[in-house]
Amino acid sequence: MRIKSVPQETDIHAFIAEALEAHNISFIHEARISPHKRADFLVGSVIIEIKKGRPSPAALSKQLYAYLAEASITGAVVITQRSIKLAAAINSKPVKQIALDRLWGIYLP
Repeated sequence: MRIKSVPQETDIHAFIAEALEAHNISFIHEARISPHKRADFLVGSVIIEIKKGRPSPAALSKQLYAYLAEASITGAVVITQRSIKLAAAINSKPVKQIALDRLWGIYLP
């Protein structure tokens, strides 16, 4: 994925939605997974959570712990603007991270 280097969080949401649609992947944007929990995207039983900047690993891990405590959620993909350290699994469910700052290198066609 390539996205402009200084996006707003809404830009990242739009980019992810566009990428999912381009690959015919069904999703729900701003998916309510319980009465008090809403994930940025839900693809099947996997959430996609997007964070601008460099979020607090502790706060984000707490949020993911709550999401992944739901029986209906089987994993998470976390897209952050900047790299942070996250556990590879929370509640015995996989967590994959995509850091956009790692994708902003030199582009050669």
